[in-house]
Amino acid sequence: MKISNKYIKFHKGSIPLLISVPHGGTTKYNKIPTRKEGVLGTDKGTIELTFELIKRVKKLFRSNYSSHKTPSYIISKVHRSKIDLNRKESKAYDYNSILARSIYQYYHKKIKELIQYNIKSFNHSLLIDIHGFEKNKKPQGFRDVEIVLGTNNLETIFSSTIPKKYWDKNLRGRIISKFIELNIPIAPGHQRRREYILTGGFIIKNYGASKIVNSQAIQIEISDRVRIFDETLRNKVVSTLAELLVDEFI
Repeated sequence: MKISNKYIKFHKGSIPLLISVPHGGTTKYNKIPTRKEGVLGTDKGTIELTFELIKRVKKLFRSNYSSHKTPSYIISKVHRSKIDLNRKESKAYDYNSILARSIYQYYHKKIKELIQYNIKSFNHSLLIDIHGFEKNKKPQGFRDVEIVLGTNNLETIFSSTIPKKYWDKNLRGRIISKFIELNIPIAPGHQRRREYILTGGFIIKNYGASKIVNSQAIQIEISDRVRIFDETLRNKVVSTLAELLVDEFI
């Protein structure tokens, strides 16, 4: 079954960065059955935030390096209640739906293709998987944060175990350090407090360093305050992420 861009939007970029947004879709297609278990809500605002991020990355390359560079991206327009693209296939959709199966397989096929394109063209690929969380649903007793990074205990960044002294010598460490410097709460980021840690879902675990040579992946969970309620904070977060990502590829 051919999948049109009304379900999935993607673009092949010119730097080895791929941004994935699996849960931002808002359209509840009647032809796709509703899932009966698991999280069904959408990560509101993640698509809009991602396009802001891409726009700023492109602008930084133009203004600072006089080059027209852009990330690759893949975005689902389908509501999460219909398909959860960040779960293994057997739990991602109603298995009786041929359309849901085709959309799911298409999304993951494109991720693989874009990663392989990056590796072939640049010898490296970085996948950023954008998600959202609601602050009022955070478990009690954890430090209040605006951003949560997931790397499956660094397995999506490093293909083998590395000494602790090198844990922060990578993009994850630079993101944490920069947001701490800006006083924007991020996890992990405080050694003496209980942290709201998310190791990351199916996407980064399957397309990161432990599974694909020269491919790294980071899941970035962004609070509803940043995504929806506080425009000033959102602009600060997006601008900072754009700067960090551009620095990674110059």
